[in-house]
Amino acid sequence: MRRSWIFAWLTSGLAMAGELPEAPAGKAWKRVWADEFDGKEIDTAKKWDIPDQKRRDYWWRAKSAFLDGKGHLVLRTEQIDGKYYSPCVRTRGKYEKAFGFFTTRCKVPKSEGHWSAFWLYADPVNRVGDDGRDGTEIDIFEWPWRDGRVQHTLHWDGYGDAHRSAGHVSHPPGVIDGDWHTYSLWWSPEEYVFYVDGKEVWRTKEGGVCQVPLYLKLSTEIGEWAGDIRKAKLPDDFVVDYVRVYDLVDK
Repeated sequence: MRRSWIFAWLTSGLAMAGELPEAPAGKAWKRVWADEFDGKEIDTAKKWDIPDQKRRDYWWRAKSAFLDGKGHLVLRTEQIDGKYYSPCVRTRGKYEKAFGFFTTRCKVPKSEGHWSAFWLYADPVNRVGDDGRDGTEIDIFEWPWRDGRVQHTLHWDGYGDAHRSAGHVSHPPGVIDGDWHTYSLWWSPEEYVFYVDGKEVWRTKEGGVCQVPLYLKLSTEIGEWAGDIRKAKLPDDFVVDYVRVYDLVDK
């Protein structure tokens, strides 16, 4: 009943007080896209693309992403027949947007060897020559370590010799214990503002601020800076309660 009431309120237009940063004078926040994960299956018709492909030294496995029937998306890292798999869901080809407020509520996994993220991306990130204005990878949050640190990062000018980046680390209380937290970004044409649990943790204009639409991604990836996947206690889940996107509109 509570989730249904909240969803109806959000669908009606304006967001609930306290859920978002204070809007500028004469403006209000309006929800423009969301997934509450209340169904039985992930909405691949209108909202999400789920890749089934090699990813670095391992695989993104589509069947490792599913709804638990309790209003959550589960992204499961697992070992099957001696091989390691993790999933990704993304709105590529279905929803891309420049500017707005992007937020998720989630619980991160506990074992090492894989990292979870909520991020924005599009192919123009690989362009070189106009800093990040023509495309920036925006990592609203990443969970690579297991010591309480959460990473927020920008990447631009591709991933080769011209690559540039900027980042910030926050320390949400209880994150290492599997507590629920919200991770959010207010992306305006002038700057990025990152939030954890509704509190600002980083404000920056690095890269010149992306001016092109990006799509949303929730992912879990294996290896690299996350440690040794062979030491992980699997399966291990990245659990997402919701993803919501808001625009500023005139009151």
